[in-house]
Amino acid sequence: MKSNAEAVAIPAERGRTSDYVALAKPRLNFLVVASAMAGYAMAGGESWQALPLMATMIGTGLVAGGASAFNQIIERRQDALMRRTKLRPLPDGRLQPPEATAFAVAISLAGFVVLWAGANLLSGLIALATLVIYVAVYTPSKRVTSFSTVIGAIPGALPPLIGWAAVRDSLSQGAWVLFGIVFLWQLPHFLAIAWMYREDYARAGYPMLPVIDPDGRSTARQAVGYTAALLPLSLAPTLIGMAGTQYFTGALVLTLLFLVAAVRFGLTRDTGDARRLFFGSILYLPLIWMLMIADRV
Repeated sequence: MKSNAEAVAIPAERGRTSDYVALAKPRLNFLVVASAMAGYAMAGGESWQALPLMATMIGTGLVAGGASAFNQIIERRQDALMRRTKLRPLPDGRLQPPEATAFAVAISLAGFVVLWAGANLLSGLIALATLVIYVAVYTPSKRVTSFSTVIGAIPGALPPLIGWAAVRDSLSQGAWVLFGIVFLWQLPHFLAIAWMYREDYARAGYPMLPVIDPDGRSTARQAVGYTAALLPLSLAPTLIGMAGTQYFTGALVLTLLFLVAAVRFGLTRDTGDARRLFFGSILYLPLIWMLMIADRV
């Protein structure tokens, strides 16, 4: 029979474990790993090659988790001011910066080693570049410029290149098309989030576009403009021979629906329409990857 001290220790340990998991944001990084796997599949990677496949998934996930943890360490004071983030492990005091930093370093290095050993050095270096740009460039830029959204879209669009490099040990035209799709997809996605939580961002001192653009006109124009630019780029895989007509048709329909959601938000600048644009973006990317891979198979 467990003593009271043991009974208390077990939930406490589970709580700390869940706090470390929260630092890595595994649910939010699902799309990061999915994008890397899309790059892997479109580069010609075979599912029966278990080692590079698993290395790509695990390594990408670990480095993405490390980037998320570093981001929360740097932004812990701002997170404490925002309603949606104040209960994260660091602002809530459940973890301290030194232990969070040790965790972030450990899983980031582990991810790099897994990619290097299980796939190749190039895939590991792209993953490290993703982390460095996200942590050292994008994260501090959020406090000084609304252009940070575009800066953040760069590391966010690198995961397909990790998967592509894991297969081919090089980057070619197809890899950059995948990069471009993810880059443009992120901008209406992020603008919708920023509009939904603009009061939170203002409270924390972030000059996000919806904060410095209170009537939302510039936010709306950019959301529509980036989504419209995504339309021809989403069709490019067929035009360069990476995918066939089934993908072309499906991508055309999906991107037009995404554009309709962006235009509706642009016309109303309503929080509900921003939320619909956000959820539409969450569905859009995995569906595009599924169409692309299915058409290739």
